[in-house]
Amino acid sequence: MMIDLKENKLVLASKSPRRNELLRGLGVDFTVRSKDTDESFPMDMDPFEVAGYLSKKKADAFVPELADQEIILTADTVVILEGQILNKPADEQEAFEMIVALSGKAHHVVTGITIGKSSHLVTKQDVVKVHFKELSKDEIVYYIKNFQPFDKAGAYGIQEWIGFIAVDRIEGSFYTVMGLPVHLVYEELKKM
Repeated sequence: MMIDLKENKLVLASKSPRRNELLRGLGVDFTVRSKDTDESFPMDMDPFEVAGYLSKKKADAFVPELADQEIILTADTVVILEGQILNKPADEQEAFEMIVALSGKAHHVVTGITIGKSSHLVTKQDVVKVHFKELSKDEIVYYIKNFQPFDKAGAYGIQEWIGFIAVDRIEGSFYTVMGLPVHLVYEELKKM
């Protein structure tokens, strides 16, 4: 094992199966906890700062209940198209509209992480540029019907079918787009 947390215990505060899978890939032991947290943010906030802000807000919600030896890890991902954040779609229609808007354009994905003990939290962000090819209406409908991307920012998962056919290229970490910049997590865990 490359990372020795010594007597510390890592807690992933996320319901995301993708984050769970990615963190397992680092080869560290961890437990999973989750709680519903208010994900609102100031409307005048720079969209590129929102993911870090929300990951910090999620971590702060856990701080009062953390044991001394526990390290908390939270994350949040936002998709930004032309300065606007595309949240998780409420239904098929909204998912369709989001993917139509992304079709043929480049957008940014920002994932923020907050990691540390209750006495000291560090927040980092990673920004990736994703280029989508033009998609047909049939391709978009097929994806939404078969993959139900309602729990994903921007209405898509890069690791799913749409990522195979729509993503021309990415500038940055694939794993950041999936929802966890594991390279940043690794660097922070090495410091613990």
